[in-house]
This record gives sequence, C-alpha cells and structure tokens, in this order.
Amino acid sequence: MADPVVHFEISGSDPARLRGYYGELFGWAFQLGDAATEAVSRPGEYGSLRAGINGGVCGGQGYPSRVLFYVGVPDVEAALQRAERLGGTRLMGPEPRLGGDFAVGHFTDPEGNLVGVAGPAVA
Repeated sequence: MADPVVHFEISGSDPARLRGYYGELFGWAFQLGDAATEAVSRPGEYGSLRAGINGGVCGGQGYPSRVLFYVGVPDVEAALQRAERLGGTRLMGPEPRLGGDFAVGHFTDPEGNLVGVAGPAVA
C-alpha cells in the first residue's frame, strides 16, 4: 500500500478531559509529552497512543463531509451507552451491515468530535 494512514489526533480545548474520556471509554493509556510542534498542542499536553489503523473513502450525494475514525469494540450498543454516560452524544446506531455480520455506531465526544465504533452485530 502506498502512503498509509500513520497517525490520528483528537484535539479539543480540554485535552486532559478528552484523555480521561477516551481512557475510560476504550481503555486507552496515554504517554504525556510534547507534540512535534507547539502549533499542534500546548507543551506537556500531548497524550501519545499506539493504535492500529485501517481506512476507507466513502459517502456520496446527501452524505456529510467529515473525517471519522472507528474504534473496534466487542459490543456497539454497550460502547454507545458508555459514550453517552461519560458525556458524549449518540448520533447513530447500532446499525447492522447489510448481511448482518457487524454493526457500526457514531457519537460525538464532549468536545463535539465525531467518533465511530464498530463490532459484531448482536442479534
């Protein structure tokens, strides 16, 4: 594959709150430090995270323009409920894939960033 996606960032006005939110939601652990440049983040507020990334380009007429990443979860409904309990807002889902083998959902985090979750379809 040429030019793979190698990094993602979630940015907001309260990065400590976002790290706490995603840490509790997905079990992510962050290593605090500095960003590559102060144009990206306040010094000492960059929380690095290692996560595998897959991707796609999609949409069409009537679909919103956006950048979105999906996190793999064992239960989409449970993840959406947890996202809401922690201060996020459910926007969609769970929506099963045609054929029914997995489902997706969308929510916004407390700062309004759009996030997707994907996992097995639950009957």
